[in-house]
Amino acid sequence: MPHVRVLSTGGTIASTAGPGGATPGKSGTDLVEAVPELEELAPIDVESVCDELSFHLSMANVRSMLEGVEQAAADGVDGVVITHGTDTMEESAYYLDLVLEESLPVVFTGAQRPADAPGADGPANLLAAVQTAADDRFDSGVYVAFADQIHAARWVTKARSSRPNAYASPDSGPVAELTADGLSLTREPKSESVSLPAVEPTARVEIHNTGLGVDSRALERAREDDVDGIVLAASGIGNTTPEIGDAVGDLVDSGIPVVVATRCFEGGVAARYGGSGGGQTLRDHGAIPAGDLPPWKARIKLMLALSAADGPDVQTAFERQRGVAAE
Repeated sequence: MPHVRVLSTGGTIASTAGPGGATPGKSGTDLVEAVPELEELAPIDVESVCDELSFHLSMANVRSMLEGVEQAAADGVDGVVITHGTDTMEESAYYLDLVLEESLPVVFTGAQRPADAPGADGPANLLAAVQTAADDRFDSGVYVAFADQIHAARWVTKARSSRPNAYASPDSGPVAELTADGLSLTREPKSESVSLPAVEPTARVEIHNTGLGVDSRALERAREDDVDGIVLAASGIGNTTPEIGDAVGDLVDSGIPVVVATRCFEGGVAARYGGSGGGQTLRDHGAIPAGDLPPWKARIKLMLALSAADGPDVQTAFERQRGVAAE
């Protein structure tokens, strides 16, 4: 039988109600012991990485997850499950998918309902995650197992704030689905991200949103505050207001890279429109397209590209996209 290690980090799956709101109170061992069916799938050991709600996590915490996976690989573990809060799970999963060099599957999971809530979804999600990590068809890559679907880290996003079927992969669909007969694959399980050096992200990268009538003051303050990079959450296929468009040119001229992503749920950016603030004009100013990466994942990638002394430059890092719906 394959050996699976569970790395616990807290999150709703480990939380119980309290006078100040739900907070993590269950250990990783508690979560595993609550699902006796896991014993039929694999021998499991448990380690704690941290005990936080995911909106409290830092990049240092995510680095600790990476180190936990690396240690599991060194120990000969066949697969890793990471229990994690849902708010930022896709960011942690994407970071690991970009930097992980070891060949073993890593499956994130969590819950939308606390452990002591009626209809808690954590046990079923944990069972699906261990089943995925123990499946010999999954021999590498990073995934999110949630509500009977297995998503690749490259594409997955939290599509629903509170419903149990929280996650979707808008441009590709899930890698597999849990059926009565087991895991049914829709495509080959593998990493669908282009690797970057596994450095600790030290660059300061901010996300700035555009919208109807938004001016450039926030971007101007960012330049004065010496940020290292900007991700612009643009409208449509990568457009913004004339004021922000002009500010993008100033930022790039001052040496601050600007990556343009779309704030839309599906699709990517394209240089179709001219005029100040149009996608073509932003490209002419030197802005870098994020393709179909959402702004929060583009931020992870830009942080890594800026922090790595021996990695590809920012332009090259974003050109090297691959996967089912890659540009």
